[in-house]
Amino acid sequence: MQVFTEKRGFSERDALSTLEAVDVSTGERSVLKEFDHLIEAPNWLPDGNRILYNAGGSLWIFRLSTRESQKLDTGFAACCNNDHVLSPDGLSVGLSHGTAEDGWSRVYTVPLSGGIPRLITPIAPSYLHGWSPDGSTLAYCAERNGEFDIYTIPVEGGEETRLTFAPGLSDGPEYSPDGKQIWFNSVRSGLMQVWRMNADGSEQTRVTWEEESNCWFPHLSPDGKQVAYIAYKKGDVAPGDHPPHKNVEIRLMDADGGNGRVLCSLFGGQGTLNVNSWSPCGRKLAFVSYRLRES
Repeated sequence: MQVFTEKRGFSERDALSTLEAVDVSTGERSVLKEFDHLIEAPNWLPDGNRILYNAGGSLWIFRLSTRESQKLDTGFAACCNNDHVLSPDGLSVGLSHGTAEDGWSRVYTVPLSGGIPRLITPIAPSYLHGWSPDGSTLAYCAERNGEFDIYTIPVEGGEETRLTFAPGLSDGPEYSPDGKQIWFNSVRSGLMQVWRMNADGSEQTRVTWEEESNCWFPHLSPDGKQVAYIAYKKGDVAPGDHPPHKNVEIRLMDADGGNGRVLCSLFGGQGTLNVNSWSPCGRKLAFVSYRLRES
């Protein structure tokens, strides 16, 4: 979730971005492209040859074969944040757009080939994070009456369903590959930690028990056996905040919470791993690291 109205402590022009991939077996990192501006939230497309990312309020498609990017036609949705999700069939993308009327984020869907966005969540603010494997339902974080919780809504729009009720921020909902569970992060324990629940909101279970880290944005591998997430050191950030330009770690664990390990360390945070960036084959993760431009 990226709140449009909050003031960042840096200018986007200060950020130099490196789109990278890391081998989850070896930890070997490879640079895909360096950018002289801010890019965020890479999504690997189902064909394995393209990566979707956000930059300057627009969505872009990066081709691995040419190392070139092409802007996606999202119509009037030109204030997209870094919460975008591909449909299971890879033909559409869900996005969170700050509407011109009030600046608040609402969820829309648009064909990946380009077109006019379709409004899904008229109530704002809403920040998209998950699309069910059967294509029927979207999961998102939303603020309602001063509380940020996780909601679902039919992909065609309609009545939203609240799934979390615990005090504090719950964010980053993402479906498991079989659609039976939703993984998310919640600050209800005092630190931000990884949780999971059944798709109907029942059996909410804490998965990470980190005493020195705040853990954000769990992403399941295509086979559902591994989970990647980003971790901030306790004390570097408030438990409910995930700012940019921090020393962070991308961590990996088995889906039962065991075998946790650090995959790589980097300078990043907000924008590094906001969306599911597993390659279709499950062997790599795409992410963004950053450098500050020298003055």
